[in-house]
Amino acid sequence: MFENLSEKFERAFKVLKGQGQITEINVAETLKEVRRALLNADVNFATAKKFTNSVKEKALGRDVLNAVSPGQLMTKICHEELTELMGGNEEQINISGNPAVILMSGLQGSGKTTLSGKLANFLTKKKGKKVLLVAADVYRPAAIDQLHVLGDQLQVEVFSNKEEKNPVLIAQSAIKHAKSNSFNVVIVDTAGRLAVDEQMMNEIENIKNSIKPSETLFVVDSMTGQDAVNTAKTFNERIDFDGVVLTKLDGDTRGGAALSIKSIVNKPIKFIGTGEKMDALDVFYPQRMADRILGMGDVVSLVEKAQEQFDEKEARKLQKKIMKNQFDLNDFLGQLQQIKKMGNVKDLMGMMPGMGKALKGVDIPDDAFKNIEAMILSMTPKERESPEVINISRKNRIAKGSGSNVQELNKLLKQFNDMKKMMKLMKNPRNMANMMGRMKNMGGGMPGM
Repeated sequence: MFENLSEKFERAFKVLKGQGQITEINVAETLKEVRRALLNADVNFATAKKFTNSVKEKALGRDVLNAVSPGQLMTKICHEELTELMGGNEEQINISGNPAVILMSGLQGSGKTTLSGKLANFLTKKKGKKVLLVAADVYRPAAIDQLHVLGDQLQVEVFSNKEEKNPVLIAQSAIKHAKSNSFNVVIVDTAGRLAVDEQMMNEIENIKNSIKPSETLFVVDSMTGQDAVNTAKTFNERIDFDGVVLTKLDGDTRGGAALSIKSIVNKPIKFIGTGEKMDALDVFYPQRMADRILGMGDVVSLVEKAQEQFDEKEARKLQKKIMKNQFDLNDFLGQLQQIKKMGNVKDLMGMMPGMGKALKGVDIPDDAFKNIEAMILSMTPKERESPEVINISRKNRIAKGSGSNVQELNKLLKQFNDMKKMMKLMKNPRNMANMMGRMKNMGGGMPGM
């Protein structure tokens, strides 16, 4: 995400590279590139102008410390302003009430129904809530069926009534059902249209007035850029929603909607959709997104994703095995499977500082570990526990059974042995310090990582 914007910001800061001080001239040159980058990202012109004026004012008003170069200072100021532009701090969803009622709104095709399922999954797994999904789209029978399929997949109850054609009555009945069955949260999925029309606006307005939700979310496809912002403005004028959810942000290389929407409608972005899976929904953190746009990675989100998947008890067991030099291919396979659960491999690598640029144009498929898994699963229990027993005849059998070749298997075994050596070194703090020093001096990076 934001690939094009990150590249253009980097190009803009090159103007200041090697400059001894910040002057009105070199700041003007840099900000000309920054403004162009924002406009190319489909950011509203007024927003782009306000942003660059603010950065200019702060840049010329600050002294450059000896330890900080003009380029570093400009990056810092742009980071602060980007964070502020996108909302400053993260905004939590309001789930107070008995039950809390969340109303979903937006155009057809924005991903409301899928998002309703993702939100139900988020509130169930991360907040421990008992959630009821409500199918209130009376115009598209497939939407009702889709919500039932998602409900079955997530083991979340879905309330629907195909005989009833009034979405207000469906929503009211669902809330009564939720109260009598001790549900904590009700998520109401409503109908969308291909374009904003009066009938649609009246309907969503009536639903909101009748059920008085604790939270009204506007769902929009981030890839539509400035159109997303204009639609958000129209919806907000009619239903005064509480927050925005940007879907398909993983495919948005520009980022215009994420950067413009808060300043135009003055409503926070609360969630972002980052993939097709039901767990691909993240709380929106403006500061972390600014980090990613400026090529700083997003280590905090990466750690959080790891914490969600890695079992503490298993981690302790693994740590003991590493300390005793007993880490084997079963453990290696287990770690790969945990990483797969964290999400798209390329997105995860993009969260590491400096990796965004390195991954540009590199295609890393979701099944990147498939071949490695096949080779390990083709081994006997003895071979996984003691890879040193794998001789040439065993290698031929494993390669044949996994649909790979001996060269690929040799590469896997070499990487595994290198990893074991590194783990052995890590047991000694002095070795660890030396190893970090060697890695730092390598400069060219580590091939095959």
